Amino acid sequence: MQKLLQLPVNAVNIVKGVQGVTQGQEEALSPVLTPDSGPQNWYSAVQPEELRHLRSGGTEDRSALEEGLNSVQTQPLRHDDLKEMLDSNKDSLKLEAMKRIVAMIARGKNASDLFPAVVKNVACKNIEVKKLVYVYLVRYAEEQQDLALLSISTFQRGLKDPNQLIRASALRVLSSIRVTIIVPIMMLAIKEAASDMSPYVRKTAAHAIPKLHSLDPEQKDQLIEVIEKLLADKTTLVAGSVVMAFEEVCPDRIDLIHKNYRKLCNLLIDVEEWGQVVIINMLTRYARTQFLNPNINESLLEENSEKAFYASDDEEEEDKKAEPATLAKRKPYVMDPDHRLLLRNTKPLLQSRNAAVVMAVAQLYFHLAPKAEVGIIAKALVRLMRSHSEVQYVVLQNVATMSIKRRGMFEPYLKSFYIRSTDPTQIKVLKLEVLTNLANETNISTILREFQTYIKSMDKDFVAASIQAIGRCATNIGEVRDTCLNGLVQLLSNRDELVVAESVVVIKKLLQMQPEQHSDIIKHMAKLIDNIQVPMARASILWLIGEYCEHVPKIAPDVLRKMAKSFTNEEDIVKLQIINLAAKLYLTNSKQSKLLTQYVLNLAKYDQNYDIRDRARFIRQLIVPTDKSGALSKYAKKLFLALKPAPVLESPFKDRDHFQLGSLSHLLNAKAAGYQELPNWPESAPDPSVRNVEIPDWSKCSSRKDRKEKKVEKPFYSDSEGESGPTESADSESDSGSGSASASGSDESGSGSESEESGEETESDEEEEDEEEEKKKRKKLDKTKAKKQCIINFDQFDMNKITSVFSQTLAPSGSIKMYELLHRIKGEGLAVEYCFSRQPFSPEPNMVAVQIQFTNNTNSETKNLHIEDPRLQSGMRIREFAEIDVLAAGESVTVVMGIDFCDSTQAANFQLCTHTRKFFVSIQPPVGELMTPAFLTENDFKKEQGKLMGMNEILEKLTLGEKCVNEHVIVERVTATANLSRVPCGSDKECRFAGKTVSSGCLVLVTVTTKEGGGAQLTVNCEKMLIGTMLVKDILQALSQ
Repeated sequence: MQKLLQLPVNAVNIVKGVQGVTQGQEEALSPVLTPDSGPQNWYSAVQPEELRHLRSGGTEDRSALEEGLNSVQTQPLRHDDLKEMLDSNKDSLKLEAMKRIVAMIARGKNASDLFPAVVKNVACKNIEVKKLVYVYLVRYAEEQQDLALLSISTFQRGLKDPNQLIRASALRVLSSIRVTIIVPIMMLAIKEAASDMSPYVRKTAAHAIPKLHSLDPEQKDQLIEVIEKLLADKTTLVAGSVVMAFEEVCPDRIDLIHKNYRKLCNLLIDVEEWGQVVIINMLTRYARTQFLNPNINESLLEENSEKAFYASDDEEEEDKKAEPATLAKRKPYVMDPDHRLLLRNTKPLLQSRNAAVVMAVAQLYFHLAPKAEVGIIAKALVRLMRSHSEVQYVVLQNVATMSIKRRGMFEPYLKSFYIRSTDPTQIKVLKLEVLTNLANETNISTILREFQTYIKSMDKDFVAASIQAIGRCATNIGEVRDTCLNGLVQLLSNRDELVVAESVVVIKKLLQMQPEQHSDIIKHMAKLIDNIQVPMARASILWLIGEYCEHVPKIAPDVLRKMAKSFTNEEDIVKLQIINLAAKLYLTNSKQSKLLTQYVLNLAKYDQNYDIRDRARFIRQLIVPTDKSGALSKYAKKLFLALKPAPVLESPFKDRDHFQLGSLSHLLNAKAAGYQELPNWPESAPDPSVRNVEIPDWSKCSSRKDRKEKKVEKPFYSDSEGESGPTESADSESDSGSGSASASGSDESGSGSESEESGEETESDEEEEDEEEEKKKRKKLDKTKAKKQCIINFDQFDMNKITSVFSQTLAPSGSIKMYELLHRIKGEGLAVEYCFSRQPFSPEPNMVAVQIQFTNNTNSETKNLHIEDPRLQSGMRIREFAEIDVLAAGESVTVVMGIDFCDSTQAANFQLCTHTRKFFVSIQPPVGELMTPAFLTENDFKKEQGKLMGMNEILEKLTLGEKCVNEHVIVERVTATANLSRVPCGSDKECRFAGKTVSSGCLVLVTVTTKEGGGAQLTVNCEKMLIGTMLVKDILQALSQ
């Protein structure tokens, strides 16, 4: 593959000589990747068709090209050659270059210097090229944030592309750029994509929500609004993705699910497979909080099924009084229809080809279904046992948990859990677990015969697990305890030491149940102490002999004698049991074991292990009475020889069902990160009406005439001031709120017709004519009112002449804020302040004028005030002020300098120098000072606002501050925040402002619409979304104070 990733330079030059083919042929050669298409070949060589279009058909060029392609192994492409290929007019060369660049990145080579050449091809029509460009940009976005921010505008254009694939890819890349500064842009892009016509784009928007939430958790409230909107989507493509976003961002907001519960249940069968898994798991937790336990009556019946045979008269009377309450409790359980809907719609998915879907449905039935209906999942789970070993492992983990509580549903499939020789060890152990859980009096003989076969296996771990399984069967079923014990004793003569050791451990646990009946077995095990070398087995034998030394009084001292000889060579676990055996024999048979016990304790006293030394000191003080012995020595026999309860051999899966089946936490038996607890059943049924969905009024109308009457009731234009109300969008339920559909001209009629819903196209021609006549009447009224309200006709005046007048009236002297550039203490007596004068900077109009005031607070002169070493971000420029030769003591001087901030709020850093010192300072502009007023008429304002809709429009609701009581205060605060001019408006409830960015001249439009009750809506339209977002925050803060 590495050989294919290189192309010689001469081959590229020859390919450049190929005649261009038509655009249609180029696109035919470049396959388009659709959401359903298969994977593409990333490392394809040059297309054979290109060889046919050489300028000269001679054999020399052909042989040269073939030679170049053959030498692909030795001559890698340089970056200059890749740049030439990217600048080519042929999509095939661009595609080839992008493949090689992505391959370079995959091999760890740096390709960041190709960024300018690559980013130009985002506008390429070939989707394959564009997709690879997006891959490249994502790679360098996080580590080179400045370069990534340069491409944001390109992605914004991609979000408006007519091709749904390009819109989705642009959003996917935008959400993958982990740069905090573009969070507002990402939020706006997600909101816009959530209302897109294409379900594929809406699905991508749902995928972007968790990415944005992880980048900035403070956006949670806005993201929940988008999730709520997408949950109402009726397409199956979106459902799974938005539920996944819901689980990641706000899993506790079940109120968002109420209205969409039935829709999700009905769509479930058609959702893609991984979406089905997410939805089923979410609905399982939802159902546990909204429905009653279907098996609640079983526990009540069990509690009241048994009554005392003998009962006093008083008790009988109490029983009679308690009967109504008991009957009320025994009231037949009626399943909620929504609960039944969930079970009914998930049942067909048990036949899914995806194992995860089957497992999800199985856990849903186990946690939610009545006991009588759970059995249907057994057959589906057994079917999964024929799948890959990884799937088998997960399924068997869950079956092992289910079989503890619902043993009966897997009993008909007992043979499906028999172990094959080809099964991996972990699968064998899990099948043993299931077989042990399914064992009962009826099938135990069959299962034990199967276990006997397993003991002959060559897999030692599996054999040990089989012996443990036999021990568990003997513990659980008393009828076969003796049979199992005899079989395990026979295994003690096995040649394999591991088999014998495991048998000893299991026998030790079984003998604790009936030790007096099995003294022969204890004697037999004592004889094996010389042959068994496994530490755990030796320790188990010693514990048995010490615990039941009264049953083998002659053998026990002899065993202690043998163990005392080898004490220093034993393992620590065996040494501890030797000390215990010595102590117990000292208390029961001190004549024969007194000297041995002292010998063993002396050896343990100097052992290397401190646990053994501590045990020896403790036991010596306890069993050997001395003058210093405490009161405990009297109770030594009770402490060592107390009756001990027999061990309970339980399944390790017994308590795992508190985790949701099929989850990672259940698999690990530990709570994993992000795990949502399975809620407990509610004691009383919650209100089921929360899941009722209101039906729109128009759907209840019986005829088209009725629908027409309903629609006529709502006027097309509102009655206030000739302004139109909010238009409805086909994709979004939110109001546009701009109020810009009022009108004078053809633009408004066009926008009004476009905002109609698609369903209205089926109305009759008469309805359309009536509406058109009504529109014309409204427009005439609007025109007359607009003429009356517009006192000044701006078309008759020269706008340049009145600029200064407006700037003076809208920017009063008190609103200019002074900022500290250099404090007098830090500047050693030199204090420097600056402000943004909001006057044009005459040397260069694209620069912001910054007025700087120097004050000399010292007793001596300050000389040679000037600027050095400006440190600016890329694209920024600075126009220095003329050097100040002398600043006398106690005097001040004001100068003006120009800075081109490139429409960004990044600081301009430089050194402020005097004849003796240099001070590092920086000037950072508020976003409102990056603008200059723009004077528009009302019609021009509406026209420009219509061009800046969608992603370029930001809407925010706010509550006005106490002092914002009238229009004058609002205008004053907005113009103090941003250098904008007032635009005439015919409505008393709207204030409009316009301006342009100083550097690029991009239009900035601001609308403040006041509402009753102190509320308001702020609308900002700007092509530069980052500036618009920051401006919204500043104006919101100013108006809320």
